[in-house]
Amino acid sequence: MDDESARLEVTDDAARERAPRPRSSKAAIVIATLMVAVVLWVTQEIVLPILLALFFSLIGNPIIRLLGRLHVPRVLSAIVVVFGGIVLAVALAGQVAQPAMDWARTLPQQVTKVTPKLRALIKPMQEANRMAESLAKVTATPNASRQVQMVTADGSDPMTRIAKFAPHLIAQLLAVVLLTLFFMIFGETLQKRSIELVPSWRKKRITMDILQSIEHEVSRYVLTISLINIALGLAIAGCLYSFAGIDLQSALLWGTMAMVLNYAPIVGPLIGVIVMLVMGIVTEPDLAHALVPGGIYLGLHTLEGQIITPVVLGKRMAISPLLLMIALLVFGWAWGIVGLLLAVPLLVCLKIVLAKLDGMEGWARLME
Repeated sequence: MDDESARLEVTDDAARERAPRPRSSKAAIVIATLMVAVVLWVTQEIVLPILLALFFSLIGNPIIRLLGRLHVPRVLSAIVVVFGGIVLAVALAGQVAQPAMDWARTLPQQVTKVTPKLRALIKPMQEANRMAESLAKVTATPNASRQVQMVTADGSDPMTRIAKFAPHLIAQLLAVVLLTLFFMIFGETLQKRSIELVPSWRKKRITMDILQSIEHEVSRYVLTISLINIALGLAIAGCLYSFAGIDLQSALLWGTMAMVLNYAPIVGPLIGVIVMLVMGIVTEPDLAHALVPGGIYLGLHTLEGQIITPVVLGKRMAISPLLLMIALLVFGWAWGIVGLLLAVPLLVCLKIVLAKLDGMEGWARLME
């Protein structure tokens, strides 16, 4: 009887799979998508720590699997990976904190130095500035200066704002660390429990294939990108120290900035080049030396983006530049810097899911 019941259950599952499924209207799909987007935006205080923890756990999972082959318990491996990452982050922050604070403290004075240099280098900008000043004098009102002074006086000190939001920031960081640790320890168990909730055997197989592909391929992708970004940051810091005459701590600061910005393709490197050009103009007396930091950044990023990353990752994880730019704009608008960091991994997860679902392979190829 048990064998007969099992055969009947399999037959019923197969019949349900072959039965025509009701399809939702396009309007319902659009409304559901908009509702999900609104919910994600409203609940970002909860969603972002979870997504960041998943992102960091994907970076650490390949290391945990490697330690598992050496018969290291998963709990111990997760603790070592998480606290090892914290130690490295604290050590790096200790190296770049002082030059970052120096730049933040002297930024207003540095900005005032940039304008005269740009006027001396680019004459059309001088003419445009004179016209703008003349127009400002004509359109100025007696209360304008008072309004500006009031706005300036009302502004609070940056350190005061940092101290105000420090408890919230510390709580968010602690939540990310704990969630990352739990995802690394209980990730496999969570996958098994989620697969058990799927009703039919065929759907169980598809779900298991999708979850394993995301866990293995995306974790390998994120770890590879992280290693490439670290190498890029070290290379930029080394070149700035060796060829641009920048001190070691400041070079590490700009290298760390390049490493973080490179997680956001297109937008991040563009910001990095602009920052390097401004930094060169501020610190160097002539145009030739001022362009060296930006040239180093642009050259190394071009080498990494056009040769190293495509060779290492291949075309399997390639994403359409247009779709990538749209995703960066949307996630950056909704979630800020964290959205820029998570845009590419989320797109890669979506591509893997579409490639595994029947009838959706064309959408996955469209994303390439």
